[in-house]
Amino acid sequence: MYQKILLATDGSEHSQRAAENAVHITKTNEDAELEIVYVIDAKKAKTDVLNHWNSSDVNDIRKQQMKIARKLAEEANVTYHVNILHGEPGPTIVDYANQHDFDMVIIGSRGLNSLQEFVLGSVSHKVAKRVDCPVLIVK
Repeated sequence: MYQKILLATDGSEHSQRAAENAVHITKTNEDAELEIVYVIDAKKAKTDVLNHWNSSDVNDIRKQQMKIARKLAEEANVTYHVNILHGEPGPTIVDYANQHDFDMVIIGSRGLNSLQEFVLGSVSHKVAKRVDCPVLIVK
């Protein structure tokens, strides 16, 4: 049923559980493909560069945040691709998902409390509201 699956990851605990679900769903269909995306937020990128002045360190941190998702996909022997996007995470994931006709988007919940989510909004909430396909939010 789901052949083209998008996993948005940031390396968090919820993101790791989302990766487990994404791999499981992808594995149920031998024709399915998983695309793992990580969004580099310009606001956070500046902080990363200031904290880790050596650019290879910054890239290593980003690779580490995708490592678990990649490892799970490899161990399950599912077809996957990795893509690094740039921009504000919510709108960037929404635009990418809608432009590339995914059958499903899987994303981890950030774990905000009700007040924080109301005031700030969460990436997963923004994605669920605006993506044109089913969205699985994993806690």
